[in-house]
Amino acid sequence: MRLRPLFASLILSCAWPTLHAQDLAATCRASSSYDLTLKPDSLLFDRPQPAPFHVQIADGSLRTDGRPVRLSPENQDRLALFERELRALVPRVRAVADSGVDLAVRALHEEAAGMHLAPSTLAELDRRLAAHAAELKRRVAQSNSTHDWQGDLAQQYADRIAGDLVPLIAADLGQQALAAAMNGDLAEAARLRDQATDLATRLQPRLQARMQALRPQVQALCPAIRRLAELQQDVPGADGRPLELLQVGP
Repeated sequence: MRLRPLFASLILSCAWPTLHAQDLAATCRASSSYDLTLKPDSLLFDRPQPAPFHVQIADGSLRTDGRPVRLSPENQDRLALFERELRALVPRVRAVADSGVDLAVRALHEEAAGMHLAPSTLAELDRRLAAHAAELKRRVAQSNSTHDWQGDLAQQYADRIAGDLVPLIAADLGQQALAAAMNGDLAEAARLRDQATDLATRLQPRLQARMQALRPQVQALCPAIRRLAELQQDVPGADGRPLELLQVGP
């Protein structure tokens, strides 16, 4: 079974290849084999395998693979509360995502400023960062499904951002290297050329370290995640087995 973080996608699994936000699967030990889609009148959980492939929850009612499931009044109440608390959690998750984007922008700006880039380069970098941040926040605000951030979709978007930002910084470092060489400082020129060539690799650990500042905000979500796991615990599907929409480790 392929495990996925149930809400980590909404926290922005990556903003670009050199930057990874906190992951609820690691921080809260929460995972699921399902993707989640928030519909106006229901929650839809789906996965490629095993059955049940589709689980729909709507105001205490339950359907698995299109079949209604008879539930006790207690389990109906539990599912109704599960849906209500999950929907209440989504704005908090989006707020953490927005904080992650803001933190990422600040981190990259500060790293770039430390490279002594030309003022025009830094200004253009900040302009592009602001545009990408606004688009990311818009995507987070509009997203109602973890499908929006899975696999190649997230990576393609990350690659597009990296393709816009990294060459800008590398070009400035190349100009600095040329100036150093013309001034006879060949060692500095070589250092700058190496820095430009391996820019993404060099930035990755530094940016990841800066993103640790987001961890307390993610940790604050963990009690609500555990509460959801407790609410769905032992609620049976059509086959009588527990649904296990969400797992939380010790």
